[in-house]
Amino acid sequence: MNKFTSFYNGESSNAYELLGCHKVAENCYHFAVWAPNAKAVSLVGDFNNWLVHHTKMQLEDGIWQVTTEARPGDAYKYAITTNTGAILYKADPYATCAEVRPKTASVIYDRDENFQWTDQAWVEKQNKKGVYKSPVNIYEVHLGSWRRHPDGSMYTYRELAKYLVPYVKKMGYTHVEFMPLMEHPFDGSWGYQVTGFYAPTSRYGTPDDLRYLVNQFHKAGIGVLLDWVPAHFCKDAHGLMEFDGSCCYESADEFKKEHKSWGTRIFDYSRYEVQSFLVSNAIYWLKEFHFDGLRVDAVASMLYLDYDRNDGEWRANKWGGKENLEAIEFLRKVSRQVFQACPYALFVAEESTAFPKVTHPTDVGGLGFNYKWNMGWMNDILAYMKTDTLWRIGAHNKLTFSMCYAFSENYVLPLSHDEVVHLKGSLVNKMFGDYDTKFAQLKALLGFQYGHPGKKLNFMGVELAQWNEWNENKELDWMLLAYPKHDSHQLFVKDLNMAYKKYAPLYQNDSTWEGFKWVQADDSRNSVVAFERTDSKGNKMFVVVNFSLYDFHNYGMTTSCGEYTLVLNSDESKYGGRGVEVSKTICTNQHGYVEMTIPASSVQFFYKKAQKTKQKKN
Repeated sequence: MNKFTSFYNGESSNAYELLGCHKVAENCYHFAVWAPNAKAVSLVGDFNNWLVHHTKMQLEDGIWQVTTEARPGDAYKYAITTNTGAILYKADPYATCAEVRPKTASVIYDRDENFQWTDQAWVEKQNKKGVYKSPVNIYEVHLGSWRRHPDGSMYTYRELAKYLVPYVKKMGYTHVEFMPLMEHPFDGSWGYQVTGFYAPTSRYGTPDDLRYLVNQFHKAGIGVLLDWVPAHFCKDAHGLMEFDGSCCYESADEFKKEHKSWGTRIFDYSRYEVQSFLVSNAIYWLKEFHFDGLRVDAVASMLYLDYDRNDGEWRANKWGGKENLEAIEFLRKVSRQVFQACPYALFVAEESTAFPKVTHPTDVGGLGFNYKWNMGWMNDILAYMKTDTLWRIGAHNKLTFSMCYAFSENYVLPLSHDEVVHLKGSLVNKMFGDYDTKFAQLKALLGFQYGHPGKKLNFMGVELAQWNEWNENKELDWMLLAYPKHDSHQLFVKDLNMAYKKYAPLYQNDSTWEGFKWVQADDSRNSVVAFERTDSKGNKMFVVVNFSLYDFHNYGMTTSCGEYTLVLNSDESKYGGRGVEVSKTICTNQHGYVEMTIPASSVQFFYKKAQKTKQKKN
């Protein structure tokens, strides 16, 4: 039987074990590459002085293969002779290691026999608990610019394990999400224009160094997600573009071939070999590197044939619609395979449209993701925070509209890297007001985000209240912590993170009205919102946010009856606030009515523990 049958049928989830470079004996390796329209293929590298016709590959079962002597660390490429006689020098699509940019060859890599995973307890714990009722608070990180050495050089994976892991743990985040770590030639792409889908970028070290970093996060009790890019690939000559002189990985259809504004090629989701390549790639990162989940980039660009295209630049599907039917079926296939391989995985779609059932199971017509970024919430809340407080009365619906659809999908509320680049301004600079007000408003925004139903994601630097936009070429502005306003803001973010993890009402029942009730939704004149979150045991968190520039005394609301204890107040002086005196406890009357002081530009969390009901003895 042809061992590549599942690969050709689009059913392979382990194509990386069949194709690419694999050790068969000491200093002896087998190479296999799919190049269906090549006239001839040779292996070139350090082991044969890069002589084009020295190590010719043979076509067996439709795959070009050869076994030859080589050594770990040798660089190599495939010299592919096209039907026109041209020779293309291509990196191995399944290579597990690559040269450090600007070099472009693949590298033979042997796993470190001394490396041992020590995260079995973590993995077993993830298998037992459900993701939906667990706290998920993600710190999004670009590894090359979180910290840098004084000379500007990047930290390695192992150096990040030493510094990033304890920082994330100290700050109270539950997960980190790495921007793409697949090999990519251009730093300015942030990893989103990939050439080596199976090769962790060598910028920061070896594949085993990355495994070590993930292992250390798990040892610290922190989940690790990876940004995955199946929507497109870059057009560098050594990459996947027209791999054997013809369109192998991309569509040959000019209407589906390219994202012109991005300068990238689009995968051909109808081709079975491409499906096997991508599905296996998703499984590869989960299994081989123990990532806890994948955030799938640019899903909207996959779903729609007219995405970023003018009239006349796209063709309707067979039903006359604009949906990319092949891509939709591919996403369903990969989601099924992901959960089969890793049942506890977080599989998150960055999807910016109203496409239905993104987080619904595939057997009811959904795409099968378990979470989706809520881009609507993000756009609305940032538009609101930019608005002059005098005019927020007319924008109040931007605070409340998200609750009209909050439970139609399982959402992550993102304030990601995309919001602090390309002249959009940093988060603190987006806030309306003077210097002090901007800090206070940012704390109110974050408190609103953490109280609102949905899991949380924030890009690195939000905890510093960084004035500058993010720049991938330098580290975050850590020197700001020498200033009291920024230092106290970081303390607030830390305490907010800790409160989110500690109090179950803030993360349980995220996808149902059982976990949310408006207390004050319509006070547009005063820019105040208040709501109650409830966990599965009946414990409640009363969240009050004042987005105005005025203190309110004796502000009356009606909520659930009982006594509430203040557990977080952004206006405290230790957080850089004004320290307006507020009640440490609030007690409602028999009708649930309470009057309270609400400082300007602030958020307050009040907690009420459910009373245990005594059961009568028979």
